[in-house]
Amino acid sequence: MTTEADATTGPSSSTVRRHELAAFLRSRRERISPEQVGLVRGLRRRTPGLRREEVAQLSAVGVTWYTWLEQARDIQVSVQVLDAIARALLLDPSERAHLFRLADATDPSPATVCPVVTPDLRALLEQVEPFPACLQNSRYDILAHNRTYGLLLCDLDALPPEDRNCMILSYTHPEWQSSIVDLQGAQRLMAARFRASMAGHLAEPAWKMLLKRLCDQSPEFRAQWDRHEVVAHRTKRKEYDNRYVGRLVLHHTDLWLGPQSGPRMVTYVPADDVTRKRVEELHALATERAG
Repeated sequence: MTTEADATTGPSSSTVRRHELAAFLRSRRERISPEQVGLVRGLRRRTPGLRREEVAQLSAVGVTWYTWLEQARDIQVSVQVLDAIARALLLDPSERAHLFRLADATDPSPATVCPVVTPDLRALLEQVEPFPACLQNSRYDILAHNRTYGLLLCDLDALPPEDRNCMILSYTHPEWQSSIVDLQGAQRLMAARFRASMAGHLAEPAWKMLLKRLCDQSPEFRAQWDRHEVVAHRTKRKEYDNRYVGRLVLHHTDLWLGPQSGPRMVTYVPADDVTRKRVEELHALATERAG
C-alpha cells in the first residue's frame, strides 16, 4: 500500500502544495468583507470575512467542492475554476500568480508583461504615433499599445489586463461597442476570425476559457458562434465614432511578428485628411493625459 506521505521522506510536494493552497484561500477569504463583493453582512455573522458558501456562490462552484479545496483534499482544479475563485476573492496580480503556482496550473489570462513585448517593440509602438497601434496575440489579447490606441475605442488603461481582449470588449463593453460603426458586421467578422484561429488551439485552456467567457457573457456571440463561419485575416478599412474627436476612417493592417498567425502589430493609418487631423488631435489629448 502506498501513501502520499512516507514515514521517512515526509509529505509529498503535491500534499504540501494543497495545504498551502488551502491556507492561502482561507486567508484571502477572511480578509474580504461582504460589502466589498455586494453582499449583505447580516446581524448574526461571526465568520471573519466571507463564508465558504459565499465564495462558492460568487465563483459559481459547488459549496462541497470549494470546502474540499480549503480542506486540502486531492481534487482536480480546472483553470476556469481557479480564474473564477481569483475574481471572487479580488486577488491582485501577485496573489493571482501565487494561486496558480500553488495549484500547479498555468494562468490562461494575459500577463501584464508578455515575453513577446520587447523594449524594441514598445519603442516601435511609440514611433508609429500619432497613428494608433497595438500588439495582439492570436487570441486577441491586447499585450501593449501606444497612447493614441489607448483612447481609440475606450479608455483602455482603465481596464484590468485580463479584460483587454478585443473579443471580450467587442461583445461586452458598451463604450467599445458604441465606438464601432456597423457593430453587428464587426462582431460577425470577429467571431468568424476567432473560430478560424481557434482551430489550432482547441485543447488549450486559455482558448477554452475565453470561449466559455464569451458564451456566458454574450448572447450575441453565442448566436454568431453557432453559425460556424470562418474567415482569414486580411487588411481592411475600419470606421469608428471616437468620443473625443468624432468619426475616424482608418486602414487596419496586421504586421505579423513571426511565420505563423500568432503575435502581431496592428496599425491604423488614416484613410483621409480629415481623419489624419482628428487622429493627431486624439494623440495630443492622449499625450496630455499621460502627462
